[in-house]
Formats: sequence, C-alpha cells, structure tokens
Amino acid sequence: MLELKTLFLFLITAVAEILGCYLPYLWLKEEKSVWLLLPAVTSLALFAWLLSLHPAAAGRVYAAYGGVYIFVAIIWLWLVDGIRPTTWDVVGSIVALVGMAIIMFAPRHV
Repeated sequence: MLELKTLFLFLITAVAEILGCYLPYLWLKEEKSVWLLLPAVTSLALFAWLLSLHPAAAGRVYAAYGGVYIFVAIIWLWLVDGIRPTTWDVVGSIVALVGMAIIMFAPRHV
C-alpha cells in the first residue's frame, strides 16, 4: 500500500510541476495571457510542497521522482500536445519507472 501511495504522490507532483512550467511556456511561446503566470506559480509551489511529503531522504526522493516525471511528461506529450509517443518514448518511460521503483522500494539496511 505504501508503494501505491508513493506512486500516486509522485504522479500528482509531476502534473503540478509540468503544469507550472507549461503555463509560462504558453505565455512565452504561444503569446497567451501573462495572467497564466499566477496559476503557474501556485502550481510550482504545490509541486515543492508535494515533494516534501515523502518520508524518504530528499536526495532519494528527487532522484526517484525524475523517473515518474519522465513517464508523466510522455503522457502529457500525448494528451496535451497531441503527439503520439513512439515505441522508444514508451520504452524509455518504462525504464525510468523501473529506476524509480528500484530507488524507492529496494530493501534498505539502516
């Protein structure tokens, strides 16, 4: 159960980070409203707070989170950008998730 909670927390953390970066992208590259920066800042603050909820050491959390971020970014590519991921995108995402699982869930001798 701890594994599912950790994975869910990483998933919503990744969405918060990607959204926090995507909104300024829309403003800078797509000439959307500067007001998008307000929810972007909120989203990035949420991202930082969500990362702090993990009980593991910060460095381990950041390293493992990177794997989930890769996975969510590829899903974002598909659902938001409308670009179907290639087989290599999917394989790379799976490799990243396996790396996350090894880092977060491997037995530890304290």
